[in-house]
Amino acid sequence: MIDLDFKKRLLFYVLVISFFWVGRVAPAHGQENSKPNVLLILVDDLGYHDLSITGSDFYETPNIDKLGEQSFRFEQGYASSRVCSPSRAGLMTGVTPAVHGITDWIGAPEGASWRKYGRHTQLLPPSYVHSLPADMVTLPEAMKANGYETFFAGKWHLGGAGSYPEDHGFDTNVGGYESGSPKGGYYAPYDNPKLSQGPNGENLSIRLAEETATFIEQAHERPFFAMLSFYAVHGPIQTTSEKWAKYRNKAESAGIADHGYAMERRLPIRQVQDNPVYGGLVETMDEAVGIVTKALEAQGLDENTIVIFTSDHGGVASGDNFSTSNLPLRGGKGYQWEGGLRVPFFIKVPGTAGGTIEDPASNIDFLPTLVELTGGDMDSLQGVEGVSLVPAMEGKRVKSRDFYWHYPHYGNQGGDPSAIIRSGEWKLIYYWENKQAELYNLSTDPYEQQDMAPSQRKLVKKLTQKLLGYLESHQANYPYPDPDYTATKEAEVLKRSRTERLRRLETEREDMLTPGWQPNADWWGSKVTKD
Repeated sequence: MIDLDFKKRLLFYVLVISFFWVGRVAPAHGQENSKPNVLLILVDDLGYHDLSITGSDFYETPNIDKLGEQSFRFEQGYASSRVCSPSRAGLMTGVTPAVHGITDWIGAPEGASWRKYGRHTQLLPPSYVHSLPADMVTLPEAMKANGYETFFAGKWHLGGAGSYPEDHGFDTNVGGYESGSPKGGYYAPYDNPKLSQGPNGENLSIRLAEETATFIEQAHERPFFAMLSFYAVHGPIQTTSEKWAKYRNKAESAGIADHGYAMERRLPIRQVQDNPVYGGLVETMDEAVGIVTKALEAQGLDENTIVIFTSDHGGVASGDNFSTSNLPLRGGKGYQWEGGLRVPFFIKVPGTAGGTIEDPASNIDFLPTLVELTGGDMDSLQGVEGVSLVPAMEGKRVKSRDFYWHYPHYGNQGGDPSAIIRSGEWKLIYYWENKQAELYNLSTDPYEQQDMAPSQRKLVKKLTQKLLGYLESHQANYPYPDPDYTATKEAEVLKRSRTERLRRLETEREDMLTPGWQPNADWWGSKVTKD
């Protein structure tokens, strides 16, 4: 249920908190500003159903669940891309990958270099922008212009030297550089030039949360915008032996399924949430979230802090570490279906009751939403495609709009190079290989099982024209035919996926769920702690 007096409550809470802080808390923290603080928590690779509050009965996430219960929960919240760098750039700039140009994860092969993956696909992926464009206003820059102190901790993956967090509006950067995964693993010693070394065995997620909590606890003369961007739950998936045992036993108690995978179009895809290592990784990330939210409460800041919690795309069900299942949503990270795009999408606004919201939303909406919530200059957001979600949180009818995605790559997880438009209830996926489309009615078929394109030819034509027109207007790059393509070689790759790889994955899953299982003995040279 949505709080219809949202704006009145927000204004009231800002005025009351201003009085309260000047009279009581300001001497301790130095902040005498009525603007709310902002904490944005971004998790890497977390699927929509990887939380208890969003439907998982395997993973345990009490701290995030508590936050979600206090928040506006957008049930149809989307990432702006199915992989990390493009989605993160969308969150930062308020525009889609077709506009900012980062269409694949930074470091992914382009052109003929794609062949080294040995997939023998029909197309070669186009080039893409390799760093966050310096001429685009970012979320932290907008917050700084609004009088905020800015802090970043964790994964960046939006460019190398010259395009680090401190180059795009963050006053402080702890741990953010070009890497998309935690080099050195999740336990110290780390291999991160932007993070001072911790004691052997220290957990990376806990460390980043503690760094964020320390920042929160400092004296602040200005309101703060803090972004905690976990490397978790990206691979390599790691946990302690105690957490592995906890989730292995939990899977056994629930009844271990005979099969854990099925074949998607190109790769096997996980069908069940029973990975005990991933379960432990998720739980530790949740514990880290608890460190930060408890720091807000201990400082009396939870009543004056907007908190956003989200993921950069769907969970990894195929490729990478085959960590989780996004069912009943189809697909996962890297895929064009809802399992690759839908994410947890929580916005906690103090003084409001929160509730569930069915209006579709995208992470490109966070920038204008936060600018409005913090009293910033909305007129300064020229060129931003995202919209403020404040009306939705007020319970008002939100003006209908189209959503666009552009991923002209194959990627690691088995998805296809394609572009997408969602217009109302309809979602059209346009495939670059055959120039054909799939069409789904998400109101009646949210799990994308019935392609309506054959019976809705006029609508397919209309939406395809609109989608291609959008891409053309932004001079988007497209994949192109590989002159060395051989259909028989691609067929051999697909056959191996259906046979050898599928069998190997099932064996690895069974082994991981067997009592006495031993992982890589040193977890990339770093695992030495116990829970």
